[in-house]
Amino acid sequence: MKPVEPVNTVEIYRELHNELITLLQTLTPEDWSRPTVAGNWTVKDVVAHLLDSDIRRLSFQRDGAPQVPPETPIQSYQDLVGFLNALNADWVRAARRISPQLLVQFHSLTGAQVCELFASLDLEAPAFWGVAWAGQDVSPMWFDIAREYTEKWHHQQQIRDAVGAPPLYARKWLHPVLDAFFRGLPHAFREVSAPDGTSVTVEVWGEAGDAWTIQRCHSSWELFAGKPESTACLIRMSADTAWRLLTKGLKPEVAQELVTIEGERELGTPILKMLAIMG
Repeated sequence: MKPVEPVNTVEIYRELHNELITLLQTLTPEDWSRPTVAGNWTVKDVVAHLLDSDIRRLSFQRDGAPQVPPETPIQSYQDLVGFLNALNADWVRAARRISPQLLVQFHSLTGAQVCELFASLDLEAPAFWGVAWAGQDVSPMWFDIAREYTEKWHHQQQIRDAVGAPPLYARKWLHPVLDAFFRGLPHAFREVSAPDGTSVTVEVWGEAGDAWTIQRCHSSWELFAGKPESTACLIRMSADTAWRLLTKGLKPEVAQELVTIEGERELGTPILKMLAIMG
């Protein structure tokens, strides 16, 4: 095991944006209305949601526009999730008036500007938004950008699934997603008690796979890259299962069949409810 290092996705983020534009330019009129695994959203709705993310990022972080205040105070994580879900739903409903051609043109504009914004930032400075699903009110900038990369990647993959386009499963694309997602392990296991020194390891197989370990230390869990010689609980899954599980793309009963938990099973069961999105 070794300490985890920052996940730098600035350059690959630009490449991912280019892949999205290329994909959207190939969609047929029928493709835009195909259903996705993102709830009731169609392909067009997912594309609109991604555009909203760009617009918020540029408006609030780059341009300093005031953020939309909640109608009621946010006093819990679930309050925050509800507020964001309402914002997302409002935008998607309104964006149904926008043609696919305009959505692609808007993405070409905003996506390129987000790439420029990210390239200009100090990656070690405090982020504009903390990564709440990892339990952080304040995060380093690199983690906020990596979180945004995971959003862009998994929503693009939902589109690819819906229209039958080739997945972006090569290690260069998917490993940064998984590496960022599993930064949330200590938070996901925060209510699990164990003696100091106890380890829980997540091992993901496939080209993009790797291993991540949380170890109990002074009544909290610390994250490491790799795995120890022995671990109290070993959780194994494919890279495909991992990203779907952590983005609500698998039903619990399906996830249980695809995730193997060896050793002290009760230590590993929180993985089945872990999310690396706001939800």
